[in-house]
Amino acid sequence: MKAINAIFAWMLSVSVPTFAESNFNPSINIDLQTRVSYVNDRIDNHIRHDASGFKGDYFLLSVSGQVTDRLTYSWRQRINQKKERSDRFDGTDWVYLDYKLDDHWSVAAGKQVAMVGGYEYDRNPVDIYVSSEFWNNIAPFQFGASATYTTTNGKNRFTAQVTQSLFNTPANRDMLAYHLHWAGNYGWLNTLYSANMIEYVPGRFISYIALGNKFTVGNMSLELDFMNRASSHQTIFFKDCSVMARLDYRPIPHLGLYGKLTYDVNRTNSQADMSVLPGTEMAAYGGGVEFFPTKGKPDVRVSLGVSHSTGTNSNPSGTLNDNQTTVRLSFIAKLHLLSWKNK
Repeated sequence: MKAINAIFAWMLSVSVPTFAESNFNPSINIDLQTRVSYVNDRIDNHIRHDASGFKGDYFLLSVSGQVTDRLTYSWRQRINQKKERSDRFDGTDWVYLDYKLDDHWSVAAGKQVAMVGGYEYDRNPVDIYVSSEFWNNIAPFQFGASATYTTTNGKNRFTAQVTQSLFNTPANRDMLAYHLHWAGNYGWLNTLYSANMIEYVPGRFISYIALGNKFTVGNMSLELDFMNRASSHQTIFFKDCSVMARLDYRPIPHLGLYGKLTYDVNRTNSQADMSVLPGTEMAAYGGGVEFFPTKGKPDVRVSLGVSHSTGTNSNPSGTLNDNQTTVRLSFIAKLHLLSWKNK
């Protein structure tokens, strides 16, 4: 932790002289992303009326751009997110500034995505139809600061980050999390790996090792994630973990097929994991078809899919249930509304 804090102090010290070298060159991009669905949700073949019918799943407004050739900004707001009185930023996924120190180093601060590895965790929520229990119970958007190093060939990006704990509460806002993240791009293989320490009660931490891999061959891609979670006084590996896999295939430009599998298990007696509770062992699987009306552009599409979950979920407020089947017909739109750059 002291090493990470020293990195941030050094980044701050070198950013002051380089800021004066920046050229004022503002730009702005505005995007709107939404997903609307019709859902039929059943448990033991009995329809859940409160979870079925037409649903406005997501309505996201994104604003990004640059102030200078070194200083950029990014903001994403959930327009339909219910806000709690305890936090005026509940509906804000992220809002931060990123400053490029040179060709390799950059620093950022604000509300950010906590850098946890894995492709399911990294996906835009409008693109997720089948999800793990972990994904449904984690809070990835937290206030913090980060420093990133990009290699000369651009194929590797290493990030050190300090954020609020992903398990912070109104009574414990000062709990912290520490993240080390590697994003690699090697053509057919891409990686999102991380090591994380997250404070779940004051002074006590749970650790993550997240290994996200994406394999791409032609019109087919496979995302394969493994996450291991551990705290003090428990078996380190495989007792508390999640596996997520998604296969995508585009046989023709207008048509896509996908399949998804997730598995969450927690066989520990520790209360450290607040996303997958002790006693949980849940599997979910599903698949479907996506239709793209505009050739070559996946920003607008219609999706029809079915998913099923089975197992034991010890979280009474959990999302996945035993013998639950969901059929979802969705309309997804990612609309680029405005782009402006100073000339």
